[in-house]
This record gives sequence, C-alpha cells and structure tokens, in this order.
Amino acid sequence: MVLHWFRRDLRVADNTALSEAARRAEVVVPVFILEDALRTGPDVGAARLAFLLRSVRDLRDDLGRRGYPLIIRAGKSELELPKLAAELGAEAVFCNQRYEPYSQARDARVFNALNTAGIGFEVFKDAVVWEEREILTQAGNPYTVFTPYSKAWKARPVPPPYATLPPTTRKYPVVASAPLPLDPAELGHPLTQTVPATGSAGAGKLLDDFLAGPVFAYAEGRDFPAQRGTSRLSPHFRCGTIGIRTVLARLELARKQAGTDPGRRKGCEIFLTELIWREFYQQVLSNFPHVMKGCFRPEYDALGWSENRAHFEAWCAGQTGYPIVDAAMRCLNATGEMHNRLRMITAMFLTKDLLISWQWGERYFMQKLVDGDLGANNGGWQWSAGTGTDAAPYFRIFNPVSQGQKFDPVGDFVRQWVPELAGVDSGVIHEPWTAGIFGGGARYPRPIVDHGEQRLKCLAMFKAVRGVGG
Repeated sequence: MVLHWFRRDLRVADNTALSEAARRAEVVVPVFILEDALRTGPDVGAARLAFLLRSVRDLRDDLGRRGYPLIIRAGKSELELPKLAAELGAEAVFCNQRYEPYSQARDARVFNALNTAGIGFEVFKDAVVWEEREILTQAGNPYTVFTPYSKAWKARPVPPPYATLPPTTRKYPVVASAPLPLDPAELGHPLTQTVPATGSAGAGKLLDDFLAGPVFAYAEGRDFPAQRGTSRLSPHFRCGTIGIRTVLARLELARKQAGTDPGRRKGCEIFLTELIWREFYQQVLSNFPHVMKGCFRPEYDALGWSENRAHFEAWCAGQTGYPIVDAAMRCLNATGEMHNRLRMITAMFLTKDLLISWQWGERYFMQKLVDGDLGANNGGWQWSAGTGTDAAPYFRIFNPVSQGQKFDPVGDFVRQWVPELAGVDSGVIHEPWTAGIFGGGARYPRPIVDHGEQRLKCLAMFKAVRGVGG
C-alpha cells in the first residue's frame, strides 16, 4: 500500500507520483493535509485559499467517481503522514516535488519522520518539465538569463502526459477524515474577492476555449487586458489542477492545426515561451534561494527605497491618479486576478515611479492573487524592479500613460474599473488631468507623482549603488 500525498497536484490525470503509485502499488490511498501554514503563513490570501479548498473538493469528487476515498487530515504533515501510514499499514508515501525552500524544509522533516517509522518516502518531478539542475550552461551552472535558457529548453523533447488514475472496485478501510472547509473564513481569512471556476473541469474548459482560437492571436492579444486573449490557466498551474505535459501536448496539436500560417504559429510559439518563463523563474528560485529575502543581485539590496506609506496605500487602493495603474489594482482587489501586462505596469509604477521596494509589492500581490506563486511572483517583481536576472535592468522604465494608450487604447479596461472616468473621452482617459478631470467628491484624484521627475530619481537611485555603471 502507498499513500499518495496530494499537494499542488490536485488532479487524477497526468500526475507523475500518482501514476507511479498506481503502477507500483497494489493499493493507493489518496490523502490531503490541511496544514497549519494554510492559516498562519505570512502571505496567505483568501482568494488563493478558496481556490485551493474548492479544488480539493473537486479532486475528492473525481477520486470518488473512480472508487477512491480522499482522506483529509489537519495539522503538521510530519506528524499526520506517519500516523496515517501506521493506521493503514502503508509501506510508503509518494508525492510530487515542491521547490520553495520552506516546502523543501518541510519535506525533509517528513522524510525524517517517515524514515524513523520505517516508511518509505519518494518524491517525483511533476510541476515542471525540467527541474533546477536539468538544464545548465556549458560551464555546468544554472542559467540566469532567460533567452539562452529558453533556447536550451526548446531543444529537448517534451515527455508525454502520464496515464490517468484507473478506476478501482477495492473496498477501503474506514479511517478518520477531517472535514474540508470550503470557505476560507473558517481558517481565519474572510473572502472578499470572486474566485474563478476550480478543479480539473475548470482548467479543462479554459484550455479548450483558449486553444480553440485565442492562442492563434496570442502574439498580439496577450497584451490587451480588455480582451480575453490569455489562457487564464495560472491559478490551475499553481494548484496543479492541470498537468504541464497535458498543456504542452495540446499546444503541439494546436501548432499543427496552425499549419503554415506565420501569425497563428507565432501565437503558439509565444505561448510556449510564456510557459517556459514559469519554469525559468522556478529554477532561479531553486538555485538561488536568496531571492526569497533579497535581490537576485545582492548589490541592489543597498538601494535607497522610499518608505512613503501614503503612496503605497494609494497604489494598493487604485488611487494613484494614473488610470491604467488604478484600474489594474482595483481589478486585483476585486477578483484576485491581474493580466500579465498590468502586472508589469503596476510593479514598474510602484518601484520606479513611487520608488517603493519591490518586496512591498511582492507581498501585497501574494496576499491578493488567486494564482500567487512564489517563483513567478518573485521573478516578475524583480524583473520589473530591475533587481533580477537581466543584465541592464534599471533603464527599463514604463511610462504609465503611454502604456495605457498603447494597450487600452480606447479605455475600455479603465472604464470598467474606474467608474469616475466612465464618461471621459478616449483621447484623454489615460491622462485626465489634462482636461481638468480631478477634484473633490467622487472625482478622480490628481497624479500623486510626476512620472518624468520620478524617472530621473529612479535612475539616480540605481546609479548611486556601488557596482551599477552609468
């Protein structure tokens, strides 16, 4: 008998450890641990927690239809897993790899506890195609620049999806199982945001819809937040309600469907590149865990960030006076979702217009995003802040006005989330102060900073740090 410990792999199809357990063990018992960190972690977000809990419910239903009970226990995994294994007489626990340093520390505790009890513990690669030390430079080092990493990634054959867990008619022993809360308020985190469709069914529908059309226009459509041009699969990747090999296999079919049309093929290729970004940031986190607490390039830890709380709170609330920034933040606060282009715009505004540390924004995003993932979130923030893996990052400073004009040209997205500007002409909607549209009452706020002035301050701030050339 093998226990399969579900974590961020909440699916019965294309699941490495689950497939291996079904292949090697006569009996597979699924288990999920409601860990203490779900309640007490510093970056717990209600929307993300709700998505996780509801996806566990969907998984429980999927397993039940196949004849498997999902056993739920609450507490510390290093205590609950040996206890359950002893109750059932299980010989081993299988699970899929997690890459965050705190998760790996937890897994080491689980291994020690199981080993002491004479129970095996096996961990499998699942959430990524290639792990942290599988793609290295010619010198044998991890990549720190995306383009050559992506090239090396694409040069390798992608493995096919793993088999779906087969149904069973076996009678399972009755053991205690904790109730599954579906409302994060039960764990101390009241939900104020909407949550998208969960589970493998929700992921499958999103993938079907995306590959039926938007993927072929992805090269351009991905940058326009008012359009539905992205896959919206990121919460599902984060919870593992869909397997990466499944997505890549389906994408390859779409690429063949695109034929020789260069535009349609480009859409497929750029979507693949975005999936590789996810793995790049995961391997950066795994190989350089110091990014959890500071800059990828340590010299930038000396940057003289502002600690203006009023500016930060205005950014959080979507009250900066820059419409595209404010619309993005209000959307995040209401839905837990933010379009990738808007993540770059808002992060760049916080760090290079307000000159506030990327770590403040990283923490806020993790508390709000339904897809909050440490590797991707940290990597994205450090890219935007200019403290990450790029060679000459601090020159990259987005103008929030021109970004709005380019990617929300008639202001549809701004009007949706900033009702104060609903009736404003498209020609001035991204700089309403030019038409005198601000003031008291319910009117829109003035810009809290001048972009041109702040840009110069940002450049000076970076140049003042030792090791940064002019």
